[in-house]
Amino acid sequence: MSEPLTLGVAGLGTVGMGLIQLLAAHAPRLEKMLGRPVKVTGVSARNRDKARGAGFGDAQWFDDPVALARDPSNEVFVELIGGEDGPAKASVEAALTAKKHVVTANKALLAKHGVALAKLAEANGVALNFEAAVAGGIPIIKTLREALAANGVQRVYGILNGTCNFILTKMTDEHRSFADALKEAQELGYAEADPTFDIGGFDAAHKLSLLICLAFGTMIAFDQIHVEGIQTITKADIEAATELGYCIKLLGVATETEKGIEARVTPVLVAEESALAEVSGVTNCVGIEGDFAGNLMLVGPGAGARPTASAVASDIVDIARGLVMPPFIRSTKVLEPARGLDLNTRLGNYYVRLSVYDRPGAMAAITRRMSDENVSLESIVQKRPGPVHPGQAAEPPPGAAEPAVNVILITHDTTEDAMRKALWAIEADGQVAERPQMIRIEDL
Repeated sequence: MSEPLTLGVAGLGTVGMGLIQLLAAHAPRLEKMLGRPVKVTGVSARNRDKARGAGFGDAQWFDDPVALARDPSNEVFVELIGGEDGPAKASVEAALTAKKHVVTANKALLAKHGVALAKLAEANGVALNFEAAVAGGIPIIKTLREALAANGVQRVYGILNGTCNFILTKMTDEHRSFADALKEAQELGYAEADPTFDIGGFDAAHKLSLLICLAFGTMIAFDQIHVEGIQTITKADIEAATELGYCIKLLGVATETEKGIEARVTPVLVAEESALAEVSGVTNCVGIEGDFAGNLMLVGPGAGARPTASAVASDIVDIARGLVMPPFIRSTKVLEPARGLDLNTRLGNYYVRLSVYDRPGAMAAITRRMSDENVSLESIVQKRPGPVHPGQAAEPPPGAAEPAVNVILITHDTTEDAMRKALWAIEADGQVAERPQMIRIEDL
């Protein structure tokens, strides 16, 4: 029998334990397929005594993941610690320096240090694989590295964060508030106690930065991605979008142009009959526009123990087969500096919700500000409050806030810069009760 492929696994949380269980469940199948067994010989985690529901066989315990990374008894170091610096970075660097293959699911680490780590892997002739870092169980990295290697990719886009998609789905299907949907996501374990990384769009932006590097052959440039989260999306926006035939999604979009790459993570309106609108709950999807393959979309679970462990295991299988490729498809020597585009130059149409004071001349002032910036309006819908029921006052009592009504605007194609200038002026004029809401409309 051939010698086993030996693994050191650092991080024994949901994904780490999922990987160990997968390897145990499919050990005979993997050995038959690869011609050699796959064996975990060392493990490391912060808490040795934590109950994990499964054992590690005869694997050696390491308190220090860096020591595990350097240990000569394993050929492949699997980093599932998380975090962009600290033990994750130190242990991956140690493993690559020791000429060990590395498999990681750590998008934050790669978004910040990916090119430097790839250079280290290439210099030592070892693999740095990260299928699980983007979209969980969806094989998007392999698709770009292998299936579409001969294509020119013009655009990548997708629903890259399951937590946000879950919240927006709940708000749409069950008419829930943002706060209520977020609370349920936290109770189900989809969102952390501090959900900022997810709902602020940063998790999706980390993933998009890796897709940009793979698709367009650029250095990773997380700081060139325009990022907005879903915290400002309200029930009023969800209801208005539905009435207009749209669905709101948090979308990552990167498009290569002659002038550079337009990259953003923002809430958008997509047509309710589009494929993106059908992606609900914690499901992710990634779309790719190739010049020869055409438009492809991959849909599947974006997180969770089993799907993510499956992606990690697929990287291990590649190494067992002797497949070692440049981590970002091209050698780091030929990756080009990223040239990001100012989002203000984006041309498209927009949804705007204004809470307009119910006073004479307010709408005239608003449309004048739009006209000043050459913004043409396709439609204007005023959302009056519901009928007054018996016992309710038709007018607010003395001292109450001035009444306001929601007004929904849909624009014709215009620039982001023009939209922002018009909305800043409208807010400064004092005709609205709160900051205007602007959401881009995407035709995908």
